[in-house]
Amino acid sequence: MRIQLSEHFDYSKLIRFVLPSVIMMVFTSIYTVVDGLFVSNFVGKTPFAAINLIMPFLMGIAAMGFMFGTGGSALVAITLGEGRRERANQYFSLIIYAAIVTGVVLGAVGFFAVGPIASAMGATGSMLDDCILYGRILLVFQPTYMLQIAFQSFFVTAEKPRLGLWFTVGAGMTNIVLDALFVAVFRWGLAGAAFATVMSQVVGGGLPLIYFARNNDSLLRLTRTPFTPRALLRACANGSSELMTNLSSSVVNTLYNLQLMELAGEDGVAAYGVLMYINFIFNAIFFGYAIGSAPVISYQYGAGNTGELRSLFRKSLTITALCALVLTALAEVLSHPLSVLFVGYDPALAEMTYHGFRIYALAFLFCGFNVFGSAFFTALGNGGVSAAISFLRTLVFQVAAILLLPFLLGLDGVWLAIVAAELCALAVTVAFFLLCRRRYQYA
Repeated sequence: MRIQLSEHFDYSKLIRFVLPSVIMMVFTSIYTVVDGLFVSNFVGKTPFAAINLIMPFLMGIAAMGFMFGTGGSALVAITLGEGRRERANQYFSLIIYAAIVTGVVLGAVGFFAVGPIASAMGATGSMLDDCILYGRILLVFQPTYMLQIAFQSFFVTAEKPRLGLWFTVGAGMTNIVLDALFVAVFRWGLAGAAFATVMSQVVGGGLPLIYFARNNDSLLRLTRTPFTPRALLRACANGSSELMTNLSSSVVNTLYNLQLMELAGEDGVAAYGVLMYINFIFNAIFFGYAIGSAPVISYQYGAGNTGELRSLFRKSLTITALCALVLTALAEVLSHPLSVLFVGYDPALAEMTYHGFRIYALAFLFCGFNVFGSAFFTALGNGGVSAAISFLRTLVFQVAAILLLPFLLGLDGVWLAIVAAELCALAVTVAFFLLCRRRYQYA
């Protein structure tokens, strides 16, 4: 039975509504991780390090998809809450068309820039060749990846989170099966992993495009729409926090890699890659909840239901706190077996990864609140506050930490940087919650 955005959400209904988005984000993260797992174990340490080195650049280009998805879905959900369904579909269509055009342009630019970027980050010889090979294959299919990211938010707004989940599961299984076939069986190496990834992006981004282009029973459908720059700018401004989050993550991850290349060489980059893959999966739970709950918050805010908004806010903080405790404990327990799973063929590298992971995992105590805080203000249409949280959390605090702490603590300072940054960001998030509570009446 479909749960509608206009309903009252108790804990059970809220969890059932957001669960498909959580699973969707976890699956998206898992099939990203699968590339690294197969490459590390079947192709080698250098190609694995190459993926980790060039990935921040690739994710930086794809960040526009998060902006279109989160900012656009908030605008569309608020418009639906105001009872203007036809206008909401026009906004939805405009944002999807803009995402396609942006993906084509940025993919073309990135195709030619990936070599100089990889070289500037310290890649040489075979590592540089691997960065270019993997990056260019993914950049050719940039439009489908950008659509896949955007549709993750819009399926929830369309009251079809389960359908969005099935598309994501299909994309994830495509990547896993093709990775096993191309890398482990056919031995196509790094190119095989890249082709497996882009085929999964076609499933995750291309098939939903066909769904929304046809008659369907969701709240949204692609249609002809006038070009309204004001609406597009409003959606982009509202989603600027998510854009900033992902762009900042790309910059910060590049700084991590530069510091690790200096302190520990190729092994340091490989160890950090393992941490990033596990971080993708664990953070996907927080991001999935944020994506799943945001349209509900936007709808209730647009409809003026302040009582329901207060209820959603309190329940979200409780759920986030429980997830933070569970995930931190889980990360500490699994740090050793996961390190062995990825890089067990090199005992010294596995030990470095295990040690770093145990420190890094403490960040899960704080990051969920910051992710929700940024998404919460995006859902309320306040892109400024959302962007401030994201900018400070993902760029300012992390850059300061990654530059200062390794100078004081050496390699341990690299692993501890994320913990310090998330703790500082939590103070900012709490401050904004307190400052804005009367304006939006959520507390």
